[in-house]
Amino acid sequence: MNKINNPITEMSALALSDSIKSREVSCVEVMNAYLDKIEILNPKVNAIVSLQDRDDLVEQARNKDKQLANGQYMGWMHGFPHAVKDLSAVKGITLTNGSPIFKDFIAPNDSVMVERIRNKGAIFIGKTNTPEFGLGSNTINNVFGTTWNAWDQTKSSGGSSGGAAVALALQMLPVADGSDMMGSLRNPAAWNNIIGFRPSQGRVPFGPTPEVFVSQLGLEGPMGRNVADTARLLQTQSGYDARVPLSLGQPLAPFTPPERKLRIGWLGDLNGALPMEEGVLSLCENALKVFEKLGHSVEPVKLDVTAEQMWETWLIWRHWIVSNGLRPLYDKPETRALLKPQAVWEVEGGLELTARDAYLASVQRSTIYQAFNKLFAEYDIVVLPTAQIFPFDPSQHSPLEVAGKQMDTYHRYMEVVVPATLIGSPSLSVPVGFNAQGLPMGMQLIGPHAHDMEVLSIGQIYEQETRWNLDYRPKLLQP
Repeated sequence: MNKINNPITEMSALALSDSIKSREVSCVEVMNAYLDKIEILNPKVNAIVSLQDRDDLVEQARNKDKQLANGQYMGWMHGFPHAVKDLSAVKGITLTNGSPIFKDFIAPNDSVMVERIRNKGAIFIGKTNTPEFGLGSNTINNVFGTTWNAWDQTKSSGGSSGGAAVALALQMLPVADGSDMMGSLRNPAAWNNIIGFRPSQGRVPFGPTPEVFVSQLGLEGPMGRNVADTARLLQTQSGYDARVPLSLGQPLAPFTPPERKLRIGWLGDLNGALPMEEGVLSLCENALKVFEKLGHSVEPVKLDVTAEQMWETWLIWRHWIVSNGLRPLYDKPETRALLKPQAVWEVEGGLELTARDAYLASVQRSTIYQAFNKLFAEYDIVVLPTAQIFPFDPSQHSPLEVAGKQMDTYHRYMEVVVPATLIGSPSLSVPVGFNAQGLPMGMQLIGPHAHDMEVLSIGQIYEQETRWNLDYRPKLLQP
């Protein structure tokens, strides 16, 4: 059997789940198929790290088959090989955070999200690579090195869920989890032609962590090769947990296509405020024509707040949260020396903030939320590009300019993902095609808070019509 084009790894996650449950394929066959593909492709892209012992993984798969034979079915991920982003804890596997400070740290317990995935029957084969502490949309660190783009191995995979996105795009995992503060579920999805979904704030409980009230910007969510797989993983990840008091308790809506005609608002480059590399806007605008072809309306819209107001609010919130989270490492000279410059910059930016700065930023964030809420009173979703540039050379930590405009921070080239984070809304990145160099791009479908399944359902309508992620494959998957 051709190990690159194994029919098992070609299956969608939902089809694979059905095949395992019906025992058309065994869990051992599934594990070997995925490990074979990882063995061939992972050395070319470095997406999966901390890979566990093959004999042990196959033995775990064999036990899953025995469970099925005895009528014990754990759930839709029964026997799935799964690798968790290396910012989340999996009991017994290293949790490095991409930092040399934690390169040998073994997680003593599962995170909430990992508990839920384990309870549905997954087998943890390792981790997916991430930049140090998830800072920056470029997956490179001093523990495992660089993760390369699935479509072009001279380009960045994006980040911080870059390893997860590349592993999905190259069929080394059925589904993947990731996390997102500044587009980390969305940017790498766009740059690898897959699906990435930032859920509503509180939808997926994050933790347990020492601080459970303030750190609201970063959250975990699902990625998939298609929207239906992504929605199914979200159902597993979601639900209230008493250890995370701001987690949402209400159930998800059904994953069904809307029957009404949709009104879609196009925010573009925020009235010229965001520089965009040539080709980004045109790909998104062509993609939006698909909705019009299906009878839905697409209209340009404007916000009652400026891009600069959102950016200023963002800088304070991010400094406040990241600075205090990393402060214990910064305060010790021996660990401060191991922090990358961007982490030090975040900490030192936070040291300059006052309590009043944080409060006023929260007021401004509320104003931004209400500006979007006004749009959602008229439109089902609003749309932005997922990124402002196409994948770049990862040897630069971050681009110094976009479309001729100098970037004043290491992360400003990803400013376009900030609005959805600030308002806590669900944001789905769907592919919009490729530029002349064959590099992928995506756009964000952003909906009202808690309307996660509605946004995913709209994304599936679009996906079935365009089929960018369904019918196009990277060269590495070609025999």
